[in-house]
Amino acid sequence: MDDQTRIELEAAAFRRLRQHLMEERTDVQNIDMMNLAGFCRNCLSRWYQEAANARGIDMGKEEAREIFYGMPMSEWKAKYQTDANDGQQKAFEKSFAENVGDKS
Repeated sequence: MDDQTRIELEAAAFRRLRQHLMEERTDVQNIDMMNLAGFCRNCLSRWYQEAANARGIDMGKEEAREIFYGMPMSEWKAKYQTDANDGQQKAFEKSFAENVGDKS
């Protein structure tokens, strides 16, 4: 497989993951994703921002989140985000400590 085809397939897979998370599984909370997988939608938007910045594109956190979420973060939170319970918060603290500094 040539590099261009690989890049296009990787981009298509990323777009499908984004669609799945943003349109089909809005019920899955970011905190649960962090607790189970060590990353969430915010991580994906940060990785997007980092990739843009690495290519000389000036993009801040909020702009990257709006691009990834397809709406301002405040709108996403109002529509889909629920408050974390004590168990979720404790699991998050453990997961965050294990993943801190992981920018892969």
